[in-house]
Amino acid sequence: MTVIETYQQRTPLSRRHFDAASLAIPGGVTRSLNAWPPYPTYIDAGDGKHLRDLDGNRYRDFLGNYTALPLGNTNEAVRTAVTDQLRTGSVYSFSGDLEARLAAMIVGRIAGMERVRFTGSGTEAVMFALRLARAATGRPKIVKAEGGYHGTVDDVMVSNRPPADLAGPRDRPNSVPEMRGIPESRVHDTVIVPFNDPEATEAILRQHHTELAAIIVEPMLGVGGMIPATAGYLQRLRSICDELGILLIFDEVITLRLAVGGAQSFYGVTPDLTTMGKVIGGGLPIGAYGGRADLMALLEPGRGTDVYDARSGGPVLYQGGTFTGNALSLAAGIAALTQLDHPALTALNAHGDHLRDTLNNRLRGARHQACVTGRGSLFNVHIGPTTVDTFRDTRSVNASGQHDFFLGMLNRGFVLAARGMGCISTEHDTLDIDDFVDAAIDAIADLAPRRADISSGSDAASTDLSPQPLEATQ
Repeated sequence: MTVIETYQQRTPLSRRHFDAASLAIPGGVTRSLNAWPPYPTYIDAGDGKHLRDLDGNRYRDFLGNYTALPLGNTNEAVRTAVTDQLRTGSVYSFSGDLEARLAAMIVGRIAGMERVRFTGSGTEAVMFALRLARAATGRPKIVKAEGGYHGTVDDVMVSNRPPADLAGPRDRPNSVPEMRGIPESRVHDTVIVPFNDPEATEAILRQHHTELAAIIVEPMLGVGGMIPATAGYLQRLRSICDELGILLIFDEVITLRLAVGGAQSFYGVTPDLTTMGKVIGGGLPIGAYGGRADLMALLEPGRGTDVYDARSGGPVLYQGGTFTGNALSLAAGIAALTQLDHPALTALNAHGDHLRDTLNNRLRGARHQACVTGRGSLFNVHIGPTTVDTFRDTRSVNASGQHDFFLGMLNRGFVLAARGMGCISTEHDTLDIDDFVDAAIDAIADLAPRRADISSGSDAASTDLSPQPLEATQ
């Protein structure tokens, strides 16, 4: 039985739900990355380190809503905080005390975080941080790394995954729109640099510096393959940005879980602004951006009563959002960060190190065409290449082999992202890590008949993802 046949045999109710959902939702899902062939798995419940799908299959969760749940599913303290808060209200027209409480926790944890504002998501945090950078510098363009993902704002939906024939030279990447609908003006105002190439990055920054408001960079590429910054790359960015008057923004939406002070404390580099999300909300929707007090002061009102218009008393940069700073997310975030102290994060990172080291050693010993990247509690399994140091190295990943590995892990009771990304939660123990490694080796071994295809990067035909009539699944 093939991996897809096994998957279909295990998940008939997910198939039926997909067919029905597709009548009302494009692709049967609200989040595009949850649509995969032959059809998605639909989750019914989560608890601790486990998830259960509509068919009753039980999985160990090594994805945690794409790194947002370092405490696992339905953490008791978070659940209690949200339940207690819900009794007195979920969201108010005016601010409450929880905003200042969570803000103080974040400011106390992160070096250089002198002031912070909350948003509804990480995408919104990036949007406001870039707008703030333009307002502060008076310059129109921003810089991002090739392969970097910063949410779905038009400014940063450029060269996330550029096709090889359009991407340009390795040391001078082109600005390529991620999809149709991205205005050419946004593409023109977004300059692309090669991640982990300090010399080429510096040359590009010097060439365009009079127009550059900021460079936004992940200390570790997330969607781009969980590729950590090399020693000296972020330090070089800090130095050149200081010299040229460019603001340095760290996107720590994913990497904030690496240490109490985020990845920036890992590297000893303090950015001008930081964007955050995921872990600071305890599993509820949230985002935040903050940094230097003089920059964040542009959000403070001046004299007068018109809070919208800087010409008559409002701030230089106006921020809105009906559900921004909602009480439920703030309460959950306080409960989550209280638990994510130095000992907890140290233990998480140790489990991640154990997973990557053990799996990489076994992959090399078996001569499998695969490798694992990442840092701390974050990892990515790549099918095809045996080393991945830059975003362009991920082009040797075999798409069909990667997808079959993903389905194979689901069949074995483990959840990770279709692209191989995963993470550790505080609910996992050493046995879970070892079981994951065993399952991964087993799933990759099943790809052996296609090893020649995998190593060459060739791709098989995709499986049908179109909805079928309900009666066909009965």
